[in-house]
Amino acid sequence: MYVYDEYDQRIIEDRVKQFRDQTRRYLTGELSEEEFRPLRLQNGLYIQRFAPMLRVAVPYGQLNARQVRMLAKIARDYDKGYAHISTRQNVQYNWPALEDIPDILAELATVQMHAIQTSGNCLRNVTTDQFAGVAADELIDPRPWCEIVRQWTTFHPEFAYLPRKFKIAVNGSKDDRAAIEVHDIGLEPVHNDAGELGFRVLVGGGLGRTPVIGAFINEFLPWQDLLSYLDAILRVYNRYGRRDNKYKARIKILVKALTPEVFAEKVEAEMAHLRGGSTTLTEAELQRVARHFVDPQYLALENVDFTGLEQEHPGFARWRARNTRAHKRPGYVAVTLSLKPTGVAPGDLTDKQLDAVADLAERYSFGHLRTSHEQNIILADVEQRQLHALWLELREGGFATPNIGLLTDIICCPGGDFCSLANAKSIPIAESIQRRFDDLDYLFDIGELDLNISGCMNACGHHHVGHIGILGVDKKGEEFYQVSLGGNAARDASLGKILGPSFAQDDMADVIEKLIDVYVERRNEDERFIDTYQRIGIDPFKERVYAANH
Repeated sequence: MYVYDEYDQRIIEDRVKQFRDQTRRYLTGELSEEEFRPLRLQNGLYIQRFAPMLRVAVPYGQLNARQVRMLAKIARDYDKGYAHISTRQNVQYNWPALEDIPDILAELATVQMHAIQTSGNCLRNVTTDQFAGVAADELIDPRPWCEIVRQWTTFHPEFAYLPRKFKIAVNGSKDDRAAIEVHDIGLEPVHNDAGELGFRVLVGGGLGRTPVIGAFINEFLPWQDLLSYLDAILRVYNRYGRRDNKYKARIKILVKALTPEVFAEKVEAEMAHLRGGSTTLTEAELQRVARHFVDPQYLALENVDFTGLEQEHPGFARWRARNTRAHKRPGYVAVTLSLKPTGVAPGDLTDKQLDAVADLAERYSFGHLRTSHEQNIILADVEQRQLHALWLELREGGFATPNIGLLTDIICCPGGDFCSLANAKSIPIAESIQRRFDDLDYLFDIGELDLNISGCMNACGHHHVGHIGILGVDKKGEEFYQVSLGGNAARDASLGKILGPSFAQDDMADVIEKLIDVYVERRNEDERFIDTYQRIGIDPFKERVYAANH
């Protein structure tokens, strides 16, 4: 992972000093709420329903054990003993005191962490595949490119006050595990006929109030022009993006208004001024960053035959089937630690669990780990011969729920329990569904299914791209839930279609069960929920759910 040099460290430390003084001036009344708001947002600080919320940057989901121990210490010393993994791979604290924020940022700086550009109308954390660098289907390692973009955007004056927040995702594999089609900019590698590396570039994707699947506007961008082209896109956005209405300020609205073709023409016009200029990437610059992402000291190992062990331990077999992924090196495997046990808010870890995860990373995965936009944690480099021992430890720590990619591996925003924007609670809905589907045999029989929950139209839980999406809505002061079907965040992404009228909280587990019943009855062999939905359409699901309610 990237390691700060003296300039990086100085920049972060100077920002902490600056914000400490800004916070002091606000608390003494020298700065008004209106004056303080943009300053706190630049440092990841929100005012939530009950307390401030601090969002800590985890660039493209990469962490080391020392950083995780600091996150545990902050949870223990300044919060209520836990932290939350967000859908942008960041870490959030829901209960810090405002006056403690400068001290928290100062402690984060000692382990090369910060909260810069995690909120406000700026370029947010660049995200990627949680298996970057180790995935068996990887075309290129996307992490150096994420880091190049991160360094270029940090403190860039043109990008500090964009019309609205802005999100970039980079995919490096055949499968799209970074959901690039629902980002403001999505990037994925391609090679031309000469074997040269470039990027397909997508713009105008996004969720929220107006969900949009983005459009590819460039099928082959030479890698040397990457930053210049991103600069050109943002120049067009800064120039033409709406600032009079925050609901129409995202780039997706602009791309749709202009059409992708016209938007691409305007980007090309900007490139006439930028191509060959100071933002052109060189091989030397690429190598400067790439040297931070070399492989660890892998051993020469053979793949392990788990047949006998799995016959002896069916629970281990079930967990290995769901929570591990093929690695590019023989004898290794990537392991996902589930943060979705029943009864726990999806994505939450206690301070003790954070410390335990740091220990596990040091003993099993070269001291490194990752966060995912599905709100789980990954140990990317586990020796297969150590897998059973790791599983035993994960069971003790509460991380071994064998549900990755299944119905109870729910993506869920904090909802009305914390967020002042939410129309309804999200966490109790997730728990009720998890309790209804607590039979692991049945869960495995249902198979791969993405269920996403958002407490409001801001869609922090990505409900639009869940195979089943749930949205909290306000209905005359009461909390209700709208259900959508058919969303998909992977390649050839799609947006869910609303099932019909919303449901009361107590009905939600029954509604999901009826949807699953239709799928189980109508599916073909080895057909996923999303495949069955695409084949039979929404009507059979609608008929079952609403017929039972009348």
